[in-house]
Amino acid sequence: MVPLSFAGHELMALPEGALYWPARRALIVADLHFEKASWFAARGQMLPPYDSLATLSAVAALADRTDARELWCLGDSFHDSRGAERLPDAARELLTGLTARLDWHWITGNHDSALTDPFGGSIVEETEVDGLLLRHEADPREPRPELSGHFHPKLRVQVRGRSVARRCFVATRTKLILPAFGALTGGLDAHHPEIVRAVGPDAQALIAVEGRLLRFPIAA
Repeated sequence: MVPLSFAGHELMALPEGALYWPARRALIVADLHFEKASWFAARGQMLPPYDSLATLSAVAALADRTDARELWCLGDSFHDSRGAERLPDAARELLTGLTARLDWHWITGNHDSALTDPFGGSIVEETEVDGLLLRHEADPREPRPELSGHFHPKLRVQVRGRSVARRCFVATRTKLILPAFGALTGGLDAHHPEIVRAVGPDAQALIAVEGRLLRFPIAA
């Protein structure tokens, strides 16, 4: 975990693309997209049906590693609002175990706006926690400090002469966008105009790696 100061709060950025909030013992993730594979399969594009279990296993591992007591999902936790109905038994069992032992909060997104009763936890459209606004999609008009997801930001960097795409956080003084945490999620280039529009000028792409937080300016 790498220290990341944001809006007066000390957070920790994890290489997996999550945030840990030590003061609250809270783990924050975005865009899990459970049951994306089954959604595509129903439309004729067959994908390995293990994405939900892989994503939940990764969440469980981070919860254990950080000893978290809260967990906040910043929207699009399911790929569609009926994804919860398709969740396999093994993933369902793991999820209900997690919601039973953690103070779990689902923030709805554009993919799962009609989410209801997803195996425990509370469901809200957005909320404010200790002065930080938690929502799915960044609002360029919002002056309050804000944590969000939605855009799945990635950054392409040169590593030993090779071009490598890495998931990244996108940050300004008042906005912090998390990368997608789901096992079967794509990414939008951090320089994309929609991301720049959402966060405004003076943004940076942040990559947590090997105990360091690498910072790359994003051109407005």
